[in-house]
Amino acid sequence: MDQKKYYITTAIAYTSGKPHIGNSYEIVLADCIARFKRKQGYEVFFQTGTDEHGQKIELKAEEAGVTPKAFVDGVAGEIKDICSCLNISYDKFIRTTDEDHEKQVQKMFKKFYEQGDIYKGSYEGLYCTPCESFWTQAQLVDGKCPDCGREVMPAKEEAYFFKMSKYADRLIEHINTHPEFIQPVSRKNEMMNNFLLPGLQDLCVSRTSFKWGIPVDFDDKHVVYVWLDALSNYITGIGYDVDGNSSDLYKKMWPADLHLIGKDIVRFHTIYWPIFLMALGEPLPKQVFGHPWLLAGDGKMSKSRGNVIYADDLAAFFGVDAVRYFMIHEMPYENDGSITWDLMTERVNADLANILGNLVNRTISMSNKYFGGVVENKNADEEVDEDLKKIAKETYAKVCSKMDELRAADSITEIFTLFKRCNKYIDETEPWVLAKDEAKKDRLATVLYNLTESITIGASLLWPFLPATAEKIVAQLNTSLRAYEDLDKFGLYANGTKVTDKPEILFARMDINDVYAEAERIAKIQKAEAGVSEESGDENAIELKLKDEITYDDFAKMQFAVGEIIKCEEVPKSKKLLCSQVKIGNTTRQIVSGIKQYYKPEEMVGKKVMVLVNLKPATLAGVVSEGMLLCAEDENGALALVTPEKDMPSGAEIC
Repeated sequence: MDQKKYYITTAIAYTSGKPHIGNSYEIVLADCIARFKRKQGYEVFFQTGTDEHGQKIELKAEEAGVTPKAFVDGVAGEIKDICSCLNISYDKFIRTTDEDHEKQVQKMFKKFYEQGDIYKGSYEGLYCTPCESFWTQAQLVDGKCPDCGREVMPAKEEAYFFKMSKYADRLIEHINTHPEFIQPVSRKNEMMNNFLLPGLQDLCVSRTSFKWGIPVDFDDKHVVYVWLDALSNYITGIGYDVDGNSSDLYKKMWPADLHLIGKDIVRFHTIYWPIFLMALGEPLPKQVFGHPWLLAGDGKMSKSRGNVIYADDLAAFFGVDAVRYFMIHEMPYENDGSITWDLMTERVNADLANILGNLVNRTISMSNKYFGGVVENKNADEEVDEDLKKIAKETYAKVCSKMDELRAADSITEIFTLFKRCNKYIDETEPWVLAKDEAKKDRLATVLYNLTESITIGASLLWPFLPATAEKIVAQLNTSLRAYEDLDKFGLYANGTKVTDKPEILFARMDINDVYAEAERIAKIQKAEAGVSEESGDENAIELKLKDEITYDDFAKMQFAVGEIIKCEEVPKSKKLLCSQVKIGNTTRQIVSGIKQYYKPEEMVGKKVMVLVNLKPATLAGVVSEGMLLCAEDENGALALVTPEKDMPSGAEIC
């Protein structure tokens, strides 16, 4: 009988900079799933890597004064280092600058063109450089990119387009007949209701405004646009060939069992990617899981504030497995999780040091103290033992059930439920009391055997999540990690085995003052890298990302004036917009602003505000807007109207 296969991928990391802790969560989750499947007997292929083309990288490289290839080589090296630091067991690390990947992307592009899926046209719209996405005016949210909330810029260029609508009905049918395809269900509903059912627009798949990309080999003005390039890594990495000469690995592993990705890129993986595969005539992946985000504190990270958290910094201080534990344990199935130095400390002390570390240390120490380290079952069982044995034997099935649903946080909770039950068992049986009575010696031996066996089962289940810790535990118990098919059995620990006489502290308790000192040290380094002086003393200062320089002539084209709001009301069917009638001198302008969250209509009336007067009128949510109210925005996205310091008449020009 052939061995079951399991092909798992992460989204490939974009090489615009070193990934922070939120970016590292995905690779740890994928590693836990891959390790668990291996222990279950699957032949696993686990692929990750880096996405290395695009305009943003071309600009970053220019800023750094290096070639794009040199820039991505450096960042890809950092990403690989983080994978090594976090003990990631990937089988393949693909880079989209790999020669074999680039060759296959070119062949795909040509195939699509020749079979009529791609056509040449031109694009005129609004472009978000960070997201590398084009948008129409109607798709913007408060005039900004709907994905990241940043500014968009007008752009026009010749481009090739993919006919998405050609495959839309087929994709809708697939999603409806394969309810497991998009998970969680909320992501599926979002894709169907917001994108597929309203009708797909053709997708821009080439660019001419920058050069850092895979050239279209039959039209050298164009480079392949990011998503066709990046998404195809899932098949090129395992040997797919457009001409039909795919590798044995591809034939064995495709379709992927799981694409593990962030919730922000579900659209690309559940709409664009399946359609590309349909056009290639290849099977679709079995499941795409859009996981939530792990956020640092309030979610806003900035080096100028010194609050960017990197996985390698945490691992150097708390230990690798402590970081892995936190990432998995603290992430809900659908909602975002949060990480801070304080929360890390709490988890290390309460769960890892107290529940797990203390349990292992006490058990080994008592075996050494009372029996010279020899563990032996004397079969002196009592009724209290049955509940421990029952939980130990049932934990594997519970963990399997949770992992089948990709509920990793619940899985690790089940394992720690077993460890907690072991600690309770110690309190119930009181080995130190049994040791005082020679007649209870066999009973004491049995208690310690039951503890040792339960810990071995728990450590074996823990291995996919905390591999180094699990291996340390069984090494100290002088045994091996248990095969998963044996985890529903109790009593396999070999009688007469001698545990280590010097138990290692698995997790030391952390002093919160030491933690704060380390966090402060790293914050100082980050502020120094960002050019923020320690003497500035402004904890609330925001890192300002400068735009391209303009000349005075550019500035002179814009006209600003003081306006007085004489009427304001909510825009129907909009959650964010207010419509104000603004008196500017002898005229009144209607201006729509996305400030409903911060101001009530009645609060607006009578305010003196600063207005960009000569902005071209635009229609927002069906309402014409004839200018712009100036606002300040903090790092949390909160807005405040900019008002004159002194009372000025409406129409006063701002210069």
